[in-house]
Amino acid sequence: MNKIMANLYGNRFGQNMLESMVRKCHRYMGIGTGDDVYFSGEKYVIEKLKYLDTPPFIIFDVGSCRGQYLDVVLSAMGQKNFCVHCFEPSKHLFSSLKERAGNDSRVIVNNLGLGRKTLQMELYYDSKDSGGSLTKRKLDHIGITNWQSETVSITTVDEYCTENKIYFIHLLKVDIEGHEMDLFEGASQMFLKKAIKIVTFEFGGCNIDTKTYFQDYFYFFRGMKMDLYRITPSGYLYPLPDYREIDEQFRTTNFAAVDNNI
Repeated sequence: MNKIMANLYGNRFGQNMLESMVRKCHRYMGIGTGDDVYFSGEKYVIEKLKYLDTPPFIIFDVGSCRGQYLDVVLSAMGQKNFCVHCFEPSKHLFSSLKERAGNDSRVIVNNLGLGRKTLQMELYYDSKDSGGSLTKRKLDHIGITNWQSETVSITTVDEYCTENKIYFIHLLKVDIEGHEMDLFEGASQMFLKKAIKIVTFEFGGCNIDTKTYFQDYFYFFRGMKMDLYRITPSGYLYPLPDYREIDEQFRTTNFAAVDNNI
């Protein structure tokens, strides 16, 4: 049977059919859909906060861009008692974010990035309408070769929390184009104090450029005694109790790490 199936799909048409089937399966597994905040399932993770009994809820939206995730937070949380701290280092994107936040007292906007330590860095982008990365990515294969940059300010989660007297983060959402591990290292004190309940983060193509792997994230959160899940479009959190090479998918996917002991 295996030989028959191998011969059946051993041609261009068969291989294209298999790839199409894989892409469709991946879509509903949440693999490759992580950059669509309205389909990724992230909304359902936000809604889980409402079942915790420790308001006011503190949410960090790191890599806010123009406020797409902020929109989802405001919609999902409704009239619950919460405060969301938004971080966007890009000056041109920050102006859009600030306008989106308006005068909502529940929203604090910061023209900052969060990373491993406090410093100035270059943020690279291909146009002012797009987000950026602290790494100049290799994207010749999709026609992006002309990079612009701006100098941005970076601080750490630990320093920000100390300065602003934040003692607990209920949800830490991180979308910073492959530099998520830098942020987690800069939040080590908060993690060690068991002061972060839920983390959501993206993993995908940017991690090729930053040379970070899903394995790095898996063992970091295992060390912090947090349980790891893949977020699916339905909101179901698929548990990942063990490291598997099949999870090294460099198509944007959202994951959640949850401290189920606090």
